[in-house]
Formats: sequence, C-alpha cells, structure tokens
Amino acid sequence: MHGMIVLAVLAAGIGAASAQTPLPPPQQSQQPPQRPGNSNLRPVPDGPGTRSAELQGLDKVTARTQRFYVPVGKSTRFGTLEITVGDCLVNVPEAPPESVAYLTIVDHKPGQAEEKLFAGWMFASTPSLSALDHGVYDLRVLSCTMAQGSSPPSSR
Repeated sequence: MHGMIVLAVLAAGIGAASAQTPLPPPQQSQQPPQRPGNSNLRPVPDGPGTRSAELQGLDKVTARTQRFYVPVGKSTRFGTLEITVGDCLVNVPEAPPESVAYLTIVDHKPGQAEEKLFAGWMFASTPSLSALDHGVYDLRVLSCTMAQGSSPPSSR
C-alpha cells in the first residue's frame, strides 16, 4: 500500500512538472512541409497540366458533396474554409497506390477571427488517420494528379 502511495505522489509530481513546462511557439515558417517517412512517396510525374490535389468536401448541413482540384502551392474556398495545398505526393508504381497531401485549413466564419483547424498530411487510403474535425464540413484527399485547366468546386 505504501508503495502505491509513493508511486501516486511521484506520478502527480511528474505531471505537475510537465504541466509547468511551456510549449514552444508554433513555427510560422514558409518552408515546405517535411515529407512523411515513406521513401516510396514522390511528386506526381511531370506531364501536361498542373500538379494538384483532388479533394472531396462534404457539407453536413446540406448533405452535398463537392469534388475539386487545388494546385500545389495554391488555396481555394469550400464554404467558410480556406484550403491550401502545400504538397501532394504519390507512391512509386511498384508500391501499393497511395496519395498524400499536406493541407492547411483555416476557417473564416463571418464576424469571427479566423481559426486554423488543420495543418498536416492527409492520406487518401486512410482518411480517418488525420481527419478534419469540424461540425459542418468534412474534407478528404482523393488523389494527387496533373489537373488540366481550372476546376471550380462541383456539386454531386
């Protein structure tokens, strides 16, 4: 019993010490995102068009889905969300198919300060691995591709 009390006090002390350690401020760097640790991932091979992420958004209020392309390094709007694609990678041909995009998502609700909701890699094969947590919108990566021309969001 005495050992359990000592262990509880020690754990509480460690928790209190770690709670007092300030977190470093977030980096506001414009450098490209660090690539996921998969050596099979590479940019989409060059071809006609613009290297882009194909995304699908769901408006949970209206139950409408939209598919749209966002060029790497550019932004687009989906509802109140501003989605920026930092990079878009695919697996080499001999590996299982995979597309992964680095997205930064900022919510611009009218009359409120902008709120950064997500910044990270989203995987097409496992959308729940790193998902956007929002009450109105869902967003997922479908593929990385060479998009032809511009494609505004289209309802389905």
